[in-house]
Amino acid sequence: MDFDGGDEIRFERLGKAGVVTLTRPRALNAVTHRMIKALGKALDAWEGDAGVSAVVVKAEGRAFSAGGDILHIYESGRAGKPPVDFFADEYRLNARIARFRKPYVALIDGIVMGGGVGISFHGSHRVLTENAQFAMPEVGIGFFPDVGASHLLPDLGGSFGMYLGLTGNRIRYGDALWSGLATHTIKAEDQAGLLDEIAVSGDPESELRAFFTPAKRETERQDLEAIARHFSQASLADIVASLEQAQGDAFAANTLATIRMRSPTSLNVAWREISAGLTLSMDECMKMEFRILNRMLAGHDFYEGIRAAIIDKGSKPEWRPASLEAVSAADIDAYFAPLGARELEL
Repeated sequence: MDFDGGDEIRFERLGKAGVVTLTRPRALNAVTHRMIKALGKALDAWEGDAGVSAVVVKAEGRAFSAGGDILHIYESGRAGKPPVDFFADEYRLNARIARFRKPYVALIDGIVMGGGVGISFHGSHRVLTENAQFAMPEVGIGFFPDVGASHLLPDLGGSFGMYLGLTGNRIRYGDALWSGLATHTIKAEDQAGLLDEIAVSGDPESELRAFFTPAKRETERQDLEAIARHFSQASLADIVASLEQAQGDAFAANTLATIRMRSPTSLNVAWREISAGLTLSMDECMKMEFRILNRMLAGHDFYEGIRAAIIDKGSKPEWRPASLEAVSAADIDAYFAPLGARELEL
């Protein structure tokens, strides 16, 4: 079955299931433009095919997908040709998955971050194994939680999504299940068996009930209560002030230290998009994120963040502005301003 994914993504029919496998294990299955286009074509074909009852997305190797192809984006942007078309197609695919009319099962066994989240967590069934780790770490590289994070994160209870977006911290499968990010948890060893059963019955819901293995949340109750208290504040400045005032609380101190390392611009944008996303549809979220994206690709912090993390590995990024206090409301407004003729068409 060839939807022209080359050696980066594979498509197969297994009984009643359309099976997608990400096949770039050495690159931790980072999502490329070719993969996005091919997956979009496959979904178009399978949605109209009466023989396909469900789609299952999985990956080879130890990561589901560690994100987008960041180095390519960096190099293109540095060369004065930021890959806006890549993001437009990626965001369209994210929205497409969210409105896909058949069960869409993501089998996540390993790291899932950034672009990998975009092709998995907007589906109907988000299945994590004990090896899964979820993160939206974009504020750490001067970017912002995109690929529909503004739709995904606001829905998590106890301000957990705001916490994940502003820290970039990783969580495991128990926290993902507890927060509502995951719909099911299973044992890693049961993945092949689950896929075989879905192929036979075409009914992921009943098969997942049989394979479901409960997972305990990893974050302690007192820390969840602290997250709910600090991250529900009415502004980013209030969140930071709340964490600062929690004297002697190691969790608050560590969380504050993490936030202080992130791009001040990215933090402001993330706080605002996650707050706004609460009342927006998925399509509206993707249009908002595309507005932000265009400004990020024309800015400083994203390229500086990639330089520090990847090009000059482990060096300290020099954010501009360098402090939260130096970011003005007008600066942030500009990220959300309409794009006129360049708005994202869905």
